[in-house]
Amino acid sequence: MSEKQVNNPLHGITLEQIVNNLVDVFGWDELGKRINIRCFKSDPSVKSSLKFLRKTPWARSKVEDLYIATQKNKS
Repeated sequence: MSEKQVNNPLHGITLEQIVNNLVDVFGWDELGKRINIRCFKSDPSVKSSLKFLRKTPWARSKVEDLYIATQKNKS
């Protein structure tokens, strides 16, 4: 089972860490432009974003994809 996690770039990283990293890299304004969801545009906070992303799989997927793309660019 651990073999499946070897190639998973999100293994061991929490959603909160992902959101915080993206906010550090892009800031809320740019993040709201890249991923068009209201929790990034209207009075954004990590807490409200996590609440929304945990309930909304399509939005979480977009956030995770952007995080993975930023990590690949660092390499």
